[in-house]
Amino acid sequence: MILPLALLMTAPLVPRTAIDFRQPQVAASDKMVAVTFGSRNSIFFTASRDQGKTFTSPRKVAEPGALALGMHRGPRIAITPLAVVITAVAGAQGKGMDGDLLAFRSTDSGVSWSAGTAVNDVPGSAREGLHAMASNANGLLYAAWLDLRSKGTHLYGASSTDGGLTWSKNVLVYESPSGSICQCCHPSLAVAPNGEIYAMWRNEIDGFRDMYFASSTDGGKTFGKAAKIGAGTWKLNACPMDGGGIAITPDNKVVSAWRRESSIYLAQGEEVEHLMEEGKNAAIAATSQGVFAIWQTQIGLRARIPGNKDPFIVDTEGEYPQLAALPNGSVLATWERKGVIQFRILP
Repeated sequence: MILPLALLMTAPLVPRTAIDFRQPQVAASDKMVAVTFGSRNSIFFTASRDQGKTFTSPRKVAEPGALALGMHRGPRIAITPLAVVITAVAGAQGKGMDGDLLAFRSTDSGVSWSAGTAVNDVPGSAREGLHAMASNANGLLYAAWLDLRSKGTHLYGASSTDGGLTWSKNVLVYESPSGSICQCCHPSLAVAPNGEIYAMWRNEIDGFRDMYFASSTDGGKTFGKAAKIGAGTWKLNACPMDGGGIAITPDNKVVSAWRRESSIYLAQGEEVEHLMEEGKNAAIAATSQGVFAIWQTQIGLRARIPGNKDPFIVDTEGEYPQLAALPNGSVLATWERKGVIQFRILP
């Protein structure tokens, strides 16, 4: 089944009879736009060959066990020259009792999928269920996750250069001097065309839960010194369960969108930031047109697009939005609304 899209109008990505699809994630290349999402303990995939105008019927990728899903938990997707790769955390018991980060790959554009391969090399260490994955056009693929192999929560990562077939030894990306980063905010990743990897996460240092980032210039084997993003700070004796998003502009600048207290901020690198408005669950993308951002508010999803400083409503009932840059300079937004996956091309 092919689902049509009228530009600047939202449309369901899956049939309206399906009422339990959640946590969509999207990736795009010059040949494909790929979306993954979860339903109960199953992982699904759908794709577009016309830059997001129409999509194929959802195809089940796997039912790997108790799937981590909801509150930014769920599958992630990346497109490499060798394969489309989906990662997800699943275990026999789930609910934080156990769980490994599993990678599934398809070499036929999503028609068939491999069995899941564990990315974390200490069984059960990915059981928190929060992770990120990203790739570049040259095939460098990187995954990072909240890891519980030792006391406290640390950020670990692993790379693949063969389309997710094999993964490197796990690398400690960051360990907080307080003993634990924020325990349930998802990390974000971006991989530049030159292979530099940028990781962003919410830290926890002496009760302050601010966003930090670090980069790797050797394919993820090592990461440089972590830097705090933004000038302000947020002291909070809890986890906000909100990690934001990071992207790389065509001129190789790092941009990010994230939450501090009740507001969404946009930053370039570690220095420049400005307040957009109150909200949560921000996502970001950068194209030749500029920087796009979308976030969740009390009145629904709102977005800001290049050339228009005033945010606008995308969906009055949408949650957990995601963005992917398209080759033509526009962006595909996808989100969940009452168990149905929605999408829209911006602008």
